[in-house]
Amino acid sequence: MINSIAIVGCGWFGLPLAKTLLANGMTVNGSKRSAEQAETLKQQGIKGFVLDLDNPQACDNPQTLDGLKTDAIVINIPPGLRRGEGLYLERLNLLKALISDHHYQKIVFISTTGVYPATGEVMREDDAFGHSPQAAILCQAEAVFAELPNCVIVRFAGLVGPKRHPGRFLAGKTGLSGAELSVNMTHLDDCIGSVSAILAHPKPPSNAYSVCAPQHPSKQTFYQAAASQLGLTLPTFLAPSSDEHDKVVDGSRITRDLDFHYKHPDPLLMLGACE
Repeated sequence: MINSIAIVGCGWFGLPLAKTLLANGMTVNGSKRSAEQAETLKQQGIKGFVLDLDNPQACDNPQTLDGLKTDAIVINIPPGLRRGEGLYLERLNLLKALISDHHYQKIVFISTTGVYPATGEVMREDDAFGHSPQAAILCQAEAVFAELPNCVIVRFAGLVGPKRHPGRFLAGKTGLSGAELSVNMTHLDDCIGSVSAILAHPKPPSNAYSVCAPQHPSKQTFYQAAASQLGLTLPTFLAPSSDEHDKVVDGSRITRDLDFHYKHPDPLLMLGACE
């Protein structure tokens, strides 16, 4: 039975996940990159500890190692591929070395649906591959932990929610492509709910799950509605082109395997829960 959880990366997703697990009676350890940030977690009932994966010498200390020794661990390290692709894999391999001597009842690694190509087909969990340089890095990242016992890969689609209103993403932009392409979105509530369901399940049948709202409005419809809701200038799109390939991510496996239900199945309606 899982009673304690370490969350590596207590940011936009990790912190509300920590608060939810804490409210459900779990002991939660949460990592931050500085002592000051870790202290803010302690003030919220989370056992904050310092983990700076860009500073390997500072990671090998009793406080950090104790913070990682829990029944389960959720690894939520943003790829930041635009800032340095190699550093992401270096950070993950260092973390793997730090936890390699500890047995976890469950390891949850947060990934992204960026591992799926746009081919015009519906994308499911087995369709991931390194179809671009960035996707290759993402697949390598998953592989770092996939070989460990009890690991489940969770691939989030586009993230929206509090402080991430999609109306600001494209507002006022012109000449955008992909007007009729489908959007693949996930609300923060469903990120938290899906990971909570995985942690609660004794043994999930699959080692990978996509988390994506089941409805897929067009890019033009979605982003214009999002900008309109905030009273911002609507983005404008070019006419659809024949060389544009759609991508629809199927996030239904987790609903079948774990009896998980999306709280926000329609991206247009989830806009109301993004303020």
